[in-house]
Amino acid sequence: MRMDQTSEKFINKNEIISQKKVLKNDWNSKNFQNKKKNNGLFKILIERHRHPSIFIARGKEDALCTKNLVLGESIYGEKRILVKDGEKQNEFRIWNPFRSKLAAAILGGVDDIFIRPGMKILYLGAASGTTVSHISDILGKDGTIFAVEFSQRTGRDLLTLSKKRPNIIPIIEDARYPQKYRIFLSMVDIIFSDIAQPDQARILSINANHFLRTGGYFIITIKASCIDSTVDPSLVFSKEVQKLVKDNFRPIEQITLEPYERDHAMVFGKYRTK
Repeated sequence: MRMDQTSEKFINKNEIISQKKVLKNDWNSKNFQNKKKNNGLFKILIERHRHPSIFIARGKEDALCTKNLVLGESIYGEKRILVKDGEKQNEFRIWNPFRSKLAAAILGGVDDIFIRPGMKILYLGAASGTTVSHISDILGKDGTIFAVEFSQRTGRDLLTLSKKRPNIIPIIEDARYPQKYRIFLSMVDIIFSDIAQPDQARILSINANHFLRTGGYFIITIKASCIDSTVDPSLVFSKEVQKLVKDNFRPIEQITLEPYERDHAMVFGKYRTK
């Protein structure tokens, strides 16, 4: 819910996706061949989502998707939908909310993710690049995502990803020490933090001090069990939000990620607002 509201935020049923069923289907063209139904063709309609550069594939099962920046390339085995319009071809990648917390938040009905084409984003905890790749689609060729990952193994996946997607800049470093990679960055519009560590609020804060412009936005994923598994998750979320407020962040909206992630929340907001 928005931080200035007390009423419960309900999921928009029109945006709910039965993603488990979607993943069982072979969505690889504009028409889906349903072999269980007389080998007929099942048409898929691509609609714009209310969030910029995000789409919904309407078909037998609805699915969240982004327009593929690199035609013909799958990143993590996701299904793709090829749409032909005369000589022009567009491809859309199914965005799995069980593999991406940002997708889970979108399906949960978050009001604004603040991500727009052409922006510069610093992503902390990029892992192998699942969510990074979809943000790459959203940003387009004029945007940039600086993807920070500490693990050398998953960092190799990021390096491979960046070779095909020039708007991804992989940085294999510890996000606790932003001075080690400040040479690679300019000021950014958004910091996205997905680091499951007890000091994740502090990590976000020190990176914001280095790189986030005044009035920029932040997104942070909070995994309650990584901070304190002995108390109710809602209390953990509340304490983390209080830490953010003390560090010049202004939370705007908080949303839990059920049913896709248990005891997780995402907080969206602005930095150093007047």
